Amino acid sequence: MNILVTGGAGFIGSHLCEFLLNKDEKVICVDNFFTGSKENVKELINNKNFTLLPHDIVNSLFLNEHIDQVYNLACPASPIHYQHNGIRTIKANTLGVTNMLGLAKLHQARILQASTSEVYGDPLEHPQEESYWGHVNCFGPRSCYDEGKRAAEALFFQYKEQHNVDIRIARIFNTYGPKMAINDGRVVSNFIIQALKDEDITIYGDGTRTRSFCYVDDLVLGLYELMRCSYTKPLNLGNPGEFTMQELAEKVVEKTDSNSRITYHPIPKDDPQKRRPDITKAKLWCAWEPKINLDDGLDKTIEYFRLKLF
Repeated sequence: MNILVTGGAGFIGSHLCEFLLNKDEKVICVDNFFTGSKENVKELINNKNFTLLPHDIVNSLFLNEHIDQVYNLACPASPIHYQHNGIRTIKANTLGVTNMLGLAKLHQARILQASTSEVYGDPLEHPQEESYWGHVNCFGPRSCYDEGKRAAEALFFQYKEQHNVDIRIARIFNTYGPKMAINDGRVVSNFIIQALKDEDITIYGDGTRTRSFCYVDDLVLGLYELMRCSYTKPLNLGNPGEFTMQELAEKVVEKTDSNSRITYHPIPKDDPQKRRPDITKAKLWCAWEPKINLDDGLDKTIEYFRLKLF
């Protein structure tokens, strides 16, 4: 198949491109390199089935060759990056998503939207099932991303209803692993880099906030299986193992043999108290569940950052 991956030079996107190439698919990787990097796909450049196309999906994209599938991953995913230009983030999730849906309609391609657990906001239900409508501040500092992704989901369903576009929607929970950017600003990369440099580990709050962490290889397989199954409603993809920030920090300090001390700072506005996916539907419809536990995933991620830093 000819498969278009937008955001394909990003953290998750580059792993997905490699995975699809290993399945003998032809991959067109589209990226504007705001948070993506050519470094992430440098080992793919010489593959005859790989094409790298610099482009911002906020602008229309026209392709001469037929496209069978689209994975739309194009959007900054960490607060530091998506809050840098909130208007641009919203545009990626509205104008950009509309452009990709139009392309999928034209090519009669199946299209997957990389949505997010952030559509649940600071959840009042725990764990989060797909039926939960969320608790989101529609004009807070995180709203450009949270509401942008909610709008993207709404656009997907409108195109399905009005134009019979074949859609898939993945609500992705915290993902980590090699190829995360050093300046990513997400908690796993922050803790690892601080620990490797023997700097203070920065926890926001008292350390009792929780997250669930899915290793990138598991997540990519989940995206692939969702594209292969017949489920067209939003689907949670994440690891239901739940850890406090304190537990994560202590694991990272231990695994890096760091001299870092753990410090505590005020919580950013609207930062969720807890987050854990209910993946019942993913198991049922896609026969998917994550296999890599946090300890093993952290070991691989720490080794990646150790090589990058030193």
